[in-house]
Amino acid sequence: MLAKASQLNWDQTFDTVILGFGGAGATAARFAADAGASVLLTDSAPNGHEGGNTRYSAQLIGTVDTAEAGKKYYQRLTYPIALDETMVDTFVDGMAHMRDYVKKYLGVEPVSVKNDFTSVDAPLPLDSAVHEYPEYEGQEAYDFTTVHHGLFDAALWKNLRQQVISRTDKITVWFSSPAKHLIQDPDTKAIIGVQIERDGHLYNIQAKKGVVMAMGGFENDPQAVQDYLGADHLAPLGSLYNKGDGIRMGEEVGADMWHMQNYEALGLLHGMAVAVPEGERGRLLLAWPDIANGSIMTVADDGSRYFDETEPNRHGHIYDHGTWRVPRTNVHPYLVFDQTQYDQIQTNGNVPVPDFEQQLVKADTLTDLATKIGADTEILANTVADFNHFAETGHDYAFNRKPDTMRAFDNGPFYALKMTHDVLNTQGGPRRNAQAEVLDTTGQPIPHLYSAGELGGICANQYQGGGNLAECLIFGKIAGENAAQAKADSQPAAMAASTDTTTGASAHNGLSSDLKPDIDLNQITLSDNQYLGVDNDGIGGEIVVRITYANETLQNIEIVAQSETGEVGGQAVKKLPDKMVAANTYEVDGITGASVSSRAIKNAVKDAIQKAKKAQPSL
Repeated sequence: MLAKASQLNWDQTFDTVILGFGGAGATAARFAADAGASVLLTDSAPNGHEGGNTRYSAQLIGTVDTAEAGKKYYQRLTYPIALDETMVDTFVDGMAHMRDYVKKYLGVEPVSVKNDFTSVDAPLPLDSAVHEYPEYEGQEAYDFTTVHHGLFDAALWKNLRQQVISRTDKITVWFSSPAKHLIQDPDTKAIIGVQIERDGHLYNIQAKKGVVMAMGGFENDPQAVQDYLGADHLAPLGSLYNKGDGIRMGEEVGADMWHMQNYEALGLLHGMAVAVPEGERGRLLLAWPDIANGSIMTVADDGSRYFDETEPNRHGHIYDHGTWRVPRTNVHPYLVFDQTQYDQIQTNGNVPVPDFEQQLVKADTLTDLATKIGADTEILANTVADFNHFAETGHDYAFNRKPDTMRAFDNGPFYALKMTHDVLNTQGGPRRNAQAEVLDTTGQPIPHLYSAGELGGICANQYQGGGNLAECLIFGKIAGENAAQAKADSQPAAMAASTDTTTGASAHNGLSSDLKPDIDLNQITLSDNQYLGVDNDGIGGEIVVRITYANETLQNIEIVAQSETGEVGGQAVKKLPDKMVAANTYEVDGITGASVSSRAIKNAVKDAIQKAKKAQPSL
């Protein structure tokens, strides 16, 4: 923390500073702007990678039919943790009015997943997602709201981003500009500004009315993952830019912390993904029929089984003596299977990753396999022997796996596929109240400091899908509006003593907004037989392609503007143009795992080809 705030020179001044351009930050920024504030919205991610976990989520917003039933359900989910009742009421009341919120503030007709979705809208049935804990009172009132008939397509995120774009006269956006420290008045303890790193320089940014921390969790901070979650490592499924900055900054100004042990997972088994190098996103796989059907099991570091592989997870939680918990993590868990299972996987074509064969560990004996995967040779042998016995007797005495999913292992060879525990998001961070104020260790608000979203999220213990997105919208609005209000102590001594105070983003070179409302197509050069195509439905919004088309031949495709996610949509950006040129059509198969980006790129090429045919009537 900066020690002497009274000696600071301000590089720029805004009414409100929002840290984090995800769902919560975008919401806070638009409502602060609507309340009349000049707003700086800054994010550590580069342009095209902003959006936090909202961008990667299923786009399902938690909703309840009535606040009364929703409160019963929510309090049972968090049991035995008892939260401030005003906080709970604010949350569930917001969910009870979520459809009105979506219609009024997002400008679209809300869609009820429980009542309006069809099999066309979702690849998998969503009943178990809507009713994640069907045994709990109040669950029947739970639902999801979406902004259209679709999911996993960033539709909500793009709407929230557009709300910011449409207010660029009031909101300045900086990318690749991480906040480093909050600036606190030493006498009043009010937060009066933020130190932000941008283009290799540190800037002191004055916030006259308030600062909102909406920087997400700490799933990409290996040290915090070990310290708070007790895991060696977790593969993130969402943003790679949630690195716990808000926790460190909150600690510097005396914030209290809560929910530090809570996190959610998703995917295969109890919330696992095929192993990836540290620092890379795990690939979300929601179904692989052969993963727990046959002579296959999951083993821990020592080669023993530790759960029922057929039990569906509830955001990474599985049943544990009357409640649902995320299982204790292992350093190197593996899927272990035999030759019969390998043949079954190949026959069914259920291969989960493109480089499946390259990732397999193969050995002729279980002893050799155990050695290769770092397991105890005796324990792995006994585990397989027990599994075979359970399969033959029709009862899994260890974990009660369904007997019709178990087949005794053959005599080899044997295979292993390295897995990893994954993380969807963390919930821990600075404690907040119903006004979205950040609280200190005595339970008092830190003046002018607010938070929203997964940094200190309200969700604890068992998690019901849709809760985090609902919180982003509910508390993002509260935080933005409150951080835009003039305060009685808005001119503390440290602020009044500061010099070089400016207003607005244009006062300093290099500090202008990075977010441009539209791509200027007139600035893209075209040669003979070249045409532009545009589609607005990529994960990152607008995609612009430039094609070369002559003699009914698609000769070249360049993607000249896009903001797709590098690890997922980037594969479509990289591979699809060559596929379409080779096939001389946009009608090619998309890239696995990047269906939204693939569809948008193909639509942009289709748009360009249609323009080419109009310009070349002989075609």
